Amino acid sequence: MKKELRGQVALITGGSKGIGFGIAHALVSRGVNVVITGRDGATLVDARMKLQAIGNGAAEGYAVDVRDHAAVHQGVSEAVSRFGGLDIVINNAGLGRFVNIADMSLEQWNDTIDTNLTGVFNVCHATIPHLRRRGGGYIINISSLAGKNPFVGAGAYCASKAALNQFGEVLNQEVRHDNIKVTTIAPGSVATAFGGGAANAGADWKIATSDVGDLIVDLLELDTRSLPSYIELRPSKPPKK
Repeated sequence: MKKELRGQVALITGGSKGIGFGIAHALVSRGVNVVITGRDGATLVDARMKLQAIGNGAAEGYAVDVRDHAAVHQGVSEAVSRFGGLDIVINNAGLGRFVNIADMSLEQWNDTIDTNLTGVFNVCHATIPHLRRRGGGYIINISSLAGKNPFVGAGAYCASKAALNQFGEVLNQEVRHDNIKVTTIAPGSVATAFGGGAANAGADWKIATSDVGDLIVDLLELDTRSLPSYIELRPSKPPKK
């Protein structure tokens, strides 16, 4: 039987735009109470208003930089205080600095690794105790096909996503007997403005953010006895080369 999602509480990092907002929209539409985080306060306010307008689950937004360990713990505490607990954690916040390794600055390297990898550690460190108090929950990490398919100019990005894949596998083994499920999703090309491109570029063939949201709903509704621990999500018909 499908699990009932209505009334559950979800935290989505990087939830004010792109894939994160697509996930938040899908969950609120199913009656989940959602907390989105991001670094841009104005974007968060706009996203929260759009989510609230759906009218099913409630939505809150907190300005949190996932690279800041103390700020993450504070934001999680506020989210738990607001909704009384936490059931679902979506580690979606991420960035890419696409520069050849020889030309990459230390700041560009650190920004990528600290956001895409250390940020996930910070969020898991802050949220796992709350999931355990609920008797279990679900952690979903948004990785990338780049974690297995390296390409020129993406040294830091590919390294961060490859490491995130391994992090998720270890975490799954550590918390599975606490009734906490862990899934890593590795999308291919998604129609967003990630990397500085236009959000609608390639929208006729790329994965839609709503596709990622619907996939996550399916995962959350799956019977607790089963766990798809790693999922690659690709465009079904990319342009022929």
